[in-house]
Amino acid sequence: MRRRPTCDAPFGREYYQRYYHDPRTAVTSRSEMRARARLIAAGSEHLGLPVRRILEAGCGTGLLRTQLKRLWPRAQYIALEASDYLCRRYGWQHGRIEDYRARTPFDLVVCYDVLQYLDGAAATRALANFSRLCRGALYFSALTRHDFAHNCDVGRTDPDVHLRSARWYRARLTPRFREAGLGLWLRRGAPLTLWELESQ
Repeated sequence: MRRRPTCDAPFGREYYQRYYHDPRTAVTSRSEMRARARLIAAGSEHLGLPVRRILEAGCGTGLLRTQLKRLWPRAQYIALEASDYLCRRYGWQHGRIEDYRARTPFDLVVCYDVLQYLDGAAATRALANFSRLCRGALYFSALTRHDFAHNCDVGRTDPDVHLRSARWYRARLTPRFREAGLGLWLRRGAPLTLWELESQ
């Protein structure tokens, strides 16, 4: 998980140097992102979802994007990012998931480790926006109160976030999505099969 530095603007150069580029302090790895991408791809394939358009909200330094692009080289990939620094450095599309609009919905929407940075109103808008942007599968994860207490390395995790329960997120996702497990959600009404014992 991310820790916000005190030495530069939030999510600026020094933040990403410390937590993504410096191997001594990096909070994630290429191998972790490779495994996560394979999980997303396998789940999408299992659901029978043809992936031609992908939106990643909060794409960071592009570690997950790189892996997903290898798995779906022909898919259109929109890398959305709120950090001015990252957009300048990598050419990502500048924007925020709670406000982002698209003319055509995406087969796959990815939002990993982002919504804990949004206050309640913005996070609620973002979760509602998923249903407008996604026509197939959503891969979603956010740091929860339980995760912070029991699962994460608190020495490497940014405590300056909005900790909520998993129930809070699920209550806002389940009207439009069915939970398939391991972070994958299926858009209700999508012509895809999710077996009863594969869902939550």
